[in-house]
Amino acid sequence: MNKTASEAALFVRELLGALAVGQEVEIVLAPPFTALASVRAALGPAPAMALAAQNLHWEPHGAYTGEISGPMLRDLGCTFVILGHSERRTLFGERDGDIQKKVRAALTHGLRPILCVGESLTEREAGRTEAIVTGQLAAGLAGLTAKELETVTLAYEPVWAIGTGRAATTDQAVAVHRSIRSCLAQGWDKDTASAVRILYGGSVTPQNAESLITADGIDGALVGGACLQTESFATIVAAAWKQRLH
Repeated sequence: MNKTASEAALFVRELLGALAVGQEVEIVLAPPFTALASVRAALGPAPAMALAAQNLHWEPHGAYTGEISGPMLRDLGCTFVILGHSERRTLFGERDGDIQKKVRAALTHGLRPILCVGESLTEREAGRTEAIVTGQLAAGLAGLTAKELETVTLAYEPVWAIGTGRAATTDQAVAVHRSIRSCLAQGWDKDTASAVRILYGGSVTPQNAESLITADGIDGALVGGACLQTESFATIVAAAWKQRLH
């Protein structure tokens, strides 16, 4: 919940001026609902970045005051939507079943889900990381075909690392990413598992982005606080571009 519509539009214009990367890197911006239209306008008629929403409701319309539907997001120019973010799970009580319905709705309305999974500090210290993450994964992706799954992006975001400045180590992140791919291979097949993009999210900064993005099995980053400043976000994008060139 950062940036008004006018602040977000200004940020995008500044970011476009700060970036010096090619099309090898896919950049997706996920502003608040209120800023989606202004960001889309700021991106121009041939946008260099895609637009994502931070959430959606699983119904296309109806008596759900305060909610936003897939068709509404599509009409605003969104092509992605973040689902199951840890803050939605912990602060707003979203359950695995709700998130699965949202994944299904996103696909129905032509949106590409970015499904977030991750464990709390208590769960990690209890040795339950793999069980928690793969359980969230199986529930959120239940019923998807291999073809549908290939349009889904996954994001591993350890809850204990979000906004705390305490990022997972590269080894910790790689270990969970491998567990996720193994889970996908068992539930679907190896080709599908290798095709799905898995991002790391959780205190990604300009200082640690390169080591995380270049690690085995990590396909990109879901950036939080560090994307609110033009310079730090541009630095992270440059790190991803450098990795793609090699």
